[in-house]
Amino acid sequence: MSDIGMRVRLIRKQLEMTQEQLAQRLGVGKAALSMIETGKASLSTRNKNILVQDFNVNPEWVDTGKGKMFNAEPDLTPYTHRTDSSLPLQSVPLYSIEGTAGLVPLFSKQEEAKPVNYIHIPNLPKCDGAIYIVGDSMYPLLKSGDIVLYKQLNDVRDVFWGDMYLLSIDIDGEEYITVKYVQKSDKEGYVRLVSQNQHHADKEVEIDRIRAIALIKASIRMHTIG
Repeated sequence: MSDIGMRVRLIRKQLEMTQEQLAQRLGVGKAALSMIETGKASLSTRNKNILVQDFNVNPEWVDTGKGKMFNAEPDLTPYTHRTDSSLPLQSVPLYSIEGTAGLVPLFSKQEEAKPVNYIHIPNLPKCDGAIYIVGDSMYPLLKSGDIVLYKQLNDVRDVFWGDMYLLSIDIDGEEYITVKYVQKSDKEGYVRLVSQNQHHADKEVEIDRIRAIALIKASIRMHTIG
C-alpha cells in the first residue's frame, strides 16, 4: 500500500464511508478506489480536488502526511427525537436563500432548486436540505454563518412545542427568515417565538403569517484550523 493510498483509506474511514460510497462521490468504480487505496493506481488530480473541495481535506496532508487531515473540523450538533430513525449516510443539499429567492419558493419547488453543494452526514435522521443562517438571535447556540439542516413541515400546527424551527414569516409583504424556538401562545391563533440570545425579546406571531416552517434536525459550525 502506498503512503497516499493509505491516507485515502484513512480519509474514507474518518468520513465513515464505504468504498462504494466514496467511489461514487469521486466518480470512479469501487474497484478503482480499491486500487488507489492499495497503491496499485495513483490518485488523480481530479479526485484529489474532490476530496479537498467537498470534504475539506488538507491537500498537504494528502501529499505528505503533514499537518491536519482536514482544513476545518465540523462541529455537528444533532436535534433528534426518540421517534427519529437515523440513516447510515445521506447527502443533504445545501441551498443559498439568495439563489432561490427565499424560503417559500425553495420549499414549494425544491425539486427545481439547484444546491450550491452537498453535505455528507452519517447517522442522522432524514433531512430535506440545509442553509446558512444569518443573525444572532440564537447565539451562542447558533451564530451567523452556521449551517442548519432541516426537515420541512406541511402545517405549522404539526410543531413540537419548544423545539427549534426554521421559519418564513410575512411582515408587511416581505419575507423574514429566522430560526427560533416555537412555543405555545396564550393568544388564540398565535405562536410565541423565543430566541436563545437573551438580548432578543420573545415575539407573538400570528400563525397565518408563517408562510413556511421546517424542524431543525442538526447544526454545523466550522472551526477553521490555522
